[in-house]
Amino acid sequence: MKKQNEASEGLQSQGSRELLGGKHIHLIGICGTAMASLAGMLRTMGHRVTGSDTAAYPPMSDQLRAMGIPILEPYSAANLTPSPDLVVVGNAISRGNAELEFLLDRPPEARIPFTSMAALIYDEFLARRERLIVCGTHGKTTTTSMLAWIYELAGGSNPAFTPSFLIGGVAENFGASFRVARESRTFILEGDEYDTAFFDKGPKFLHYFPDAAILTHVEFDHADIYADLDAVKTAFKRMVNLIPRRGRLIAYDANPNVTECCAKAFCNIERYGFQTGSYWQAVNLQQKGATTTWTLLRGGEEFARLRLPMAGEHNALNATAAAALAAGQGIPVEAITQALASFRSVKRRLEVRAEVAGVTIIDDFAHHPTAIRETLRALRSAYPGRRLWAILEPRSNTLRRNVFERELVDSLALADQVVLAAVFKSEAIPSLERLDPEHVVSALATRSIPAFLCADADEIVATVAPCLARNDVVAILSNGGFGNIYEKLPAALR
Repeated sequence: MKKQNEASEGLQSQGSRELLGGKHIHLIGICGTAMASLAGMLRTMGHRVTGSDTAAYPPMSDQLRAMGIPILEPYSAANLTPSPDLVVVGNAISRGNAELEFLLDRPPEARIPFTSMAALIYDEFLARRERLIVCGTHGKTTTTSMLAWIYELAGGSNPAFTPSFLIGGVAENFGASFRVARESRTFILEGDEYDTAFFDKGPKFLHYFPDAAILTHVEFDHADIYADLDAVKTAFKRMVNLIPRRGRLIAYDANPNVTECCAKAFCNIERYGFQTGSYWQAVNLQQKGATTTWTLLRGGEEFARLRLPMAGEHNALNATAAAALAAGQGIPVEAITQALASFRSVKRRLEVRAEVAGVTIIDDFAHHPTAIRETLRALRSAYPGRRLWAILEPRSNTLRRNVFERELVDSLALADQVVLAAVFKSEAIPSLERLDPEHVVSALATRSIPAFLCADADEIVATVAPCLARNDVVAILSNGGFGNIYEKLPAALR
């Protein structure tokens, strides 16, 4: 037993050196986007991986099953028998979870080592690689996917550029959210400001120690863990403080919060955006349908003429940030332009899920009023003259609260028709803090925007399907499964 205990302690303290050789690793909360990706990365390294969750839904459940990784439902102490070598506790897991309580209740002689996702990622995959981290309230997933695809195309002519990556969504160009290239020098990673685990309430990105980073935007979000905007800015300031003097920070130029967070950086800062004088300036931006073109200036001189098969100024900004970081790391301009021109987006980011009876149904991972606004603006550009529906499930920890009620109304007012579902798990939010969908509907009515409430996905489908007409565009906005509405609405139209 003493030998077993010493091995367990070594596993916790020595990280990747002890994990080599194929261990059994169990992930609690495996269907989270990053957790599912970590599961695949560990499987690639030769480990036996199991995981547990509730209400698994695509795309991550599909990705896990395709890799042969079992999803155990529901949470149960039995899922940890026989004992795994290591347990990764997802950041959505809190005290009271059956598996977590089983872990904590084990006597000293039978303890099972556990860790967080972010700590294990550093130990196993980042410690000996160049680390490029994409951070910000908005645009992280798309920008990380763009950067990884740029490196991938550059690797075609120079294998040294072939990247490993971890993305908070399924990148369409790769058909996956992760890759571990054993010989790759560079690891491209989405840096999440959400907390790490029940025992580590700091942001995940503080574990990653970037060599270079992108900071897209800083805004109040994650109202369940951040008290106010100042708390959010403190987290990003700490991230910036991790970048070494030899490193680089690509920072958005039109957000004063970003400017504040960068003020005390020790590294070189390169601003990007539309503002005159920014080191990376996008000019002559034009949008035609679902295609955006612009010229990118570097230090006032033309660097590249870029084409992106995506709508929306926000996507042009994402691409500009990815191009800027890649160029500064030595990626040829030809690889950058080719990669952006062939970029295929990310699942659940303006993803066309169906076109039935002339109706186009779009899935978007909306989690914040700003994201909703930019999504609807992009759809207006991509589908000019067509009636736009916004069907929203207030599901994120920010949208479920009333902190951004006015901003939510402003964003939804960009649609022609609005449908709101009930607040997801409303009982978990104190009544004085909870979003009141009726307030939102009433406020939209004062702006002559037709809006109504439905209890759930089934009621929405039954109500909306008969009202849809040819050429309508329906944006389904949720960061969760939304009662499988993505399948039910097309089925009703058929």
